[in-house]
Amino acid sequence: MLDQTDRKIVEELKKNARISMKELGEKVHMTGQATTNRVLRLEEKEIIKGYTTLLDHNKLGYVVHAFITIFMHDFNHKSFLLFTEKQGQFIVHNFKISGDGCYLIEARFPSNEELDTFLNELNQIANYKLSLVINDLTVKSSH
Repeated sequence: MLDQTDRKIVEELKKNARISMKELGEKVHMTGQATTNRVLRLEEKEIIKGYTTLLDHNKLGYVVHAFITIFMHDFNHKSFLLFTEKQGQFIVHNFKISGDGCYLIEARFPSNEELDTFLNELNQIANYKLSLVINDLTVKSSH
C-alpha cells in the first residue's frame, strides 16, 4: 500500500507535522509540489487522519497521570459512556478493550483529590483497577 517514499513522508511528519512541504520534499528527495500531492493523497486515503498538538500536561497543572481499567457491572454500558462524556476534561484516551477489563482509560488530574472524586463516581457504575504513572520513559523526538 505504501511505497518507500510514502513511508519516509509519514516518518518525517511523525517527527514534525509542522514541517513545510518544501523542507519535507528535500528530506524525501522530491519537489515541494510533488510532496504536497503525496501528503494530500495520504490524507484522502485516511492513512494520515489528522494532526495534533502534544501538550505538557504537568505544566498545565494535570500532574496525576493514571491508567484505569474498567470492569462493567452489567451489559448496558450507557451509564459509563455518559460518565466519560461528563468527565471529559480528565480523560486523555478511552479505549474499548478485550482481555482484562471492558475499557481502558488514560486520564490526567490536577490532584489526588480530583482523582479520588472521579473514582468514587466511577465506582457507582463500574469496578476498576488503577495504575499511576511514576515516570514516562518514552523516547521523544528532537522536534
